[in-house]
Amino acid sequence: MPFTLYNAPQSTCSQRVRFVLNAKQLPFDEKKLDLLAGDQLEPGYLALNPNGVVPTLDHDGEIVTDSSVIIEYLDEIVPEPQGFTPKAPVARAKMRALMRFIDEMPAAAVRVPTFNLAFLPRFAAMSEEEFLAFADSKPLRKEFMLAMGRKGFPEQEMNAALERMRRTYERMDAEIAATGGPWLMGKHITLADVAVMPALVRMADLSLDAMWKEMPRIVRWYDEIRAHPAFKPTYYFGSLLTERFAHLRPKPGQA
Repeated sequence: MPFTLYNAPQSTCSQRVRFVLNAKQLPFDEKKLDLLAGDQLEPGYLALNPNGVVPTLDHDGEIVTDSSVIIEYLDEIVPEPQGFTPKAPVARAKMRALMRFIDEMPAAAVRVPTFNLAFLPRFAAMSEEEFLAFADSKPLRKEFMLAMGRKGFPEQEMNAALERMRRTYERMDAEIAATGGPWLMGKHITLADVAVMPALVRMADLSLDAMWKEMPRIVRWYDEIRAHPAFKPTYYFGSLLTERFAHLRPKPGQA
């Protein structure tokens, strides 16, 4: 059952899939793409994934795209040794509804601080013509790139993104309170937890995690997900932005 995963170490969507593969102890050949170098826009990759984004899973010649789809696919075809999907239809529906919320809210919102704080120096160094050509080459992210521009998203957009993240933490807190936790749906981790995990890891990596520090249920959830056996192999060195971009690291003498 050979698996090949085309992904990028720092890609939050890629991290979802690596987590599930690692949790299920599934060996996979990892093809690492450099997104800033445009590897995802090469003709060979676009032939696999016309959206020009990561990740893409090649399962014995069958191609599966979109991280939410991939993790559901993996959980369906390899339910053991750890399953992430509830057996009861109503619970499965609730999990999928949470996943839709996650893709609509935090997964999208976290891109704004990511690009403004981590990637902007790369784009600012481009000429306007180079930047427009780079944006135009992205099948799925063209409008996002053009909205950001070479100077980054304005303060209003940053604040709106952080507000969407705040509402995410509140939704997570309410779900955990209702189910008794420690996970979003109760005693067992589900794909909803896996789906939201990279957004919170990214916010912590960008030193923007203060909003949930006063929310004990979220703190416990974050500790639980980081203690999961699949977490460490998923976040190998180079998976965090601070491990790649020196300008994000605290200066000597800073806390």
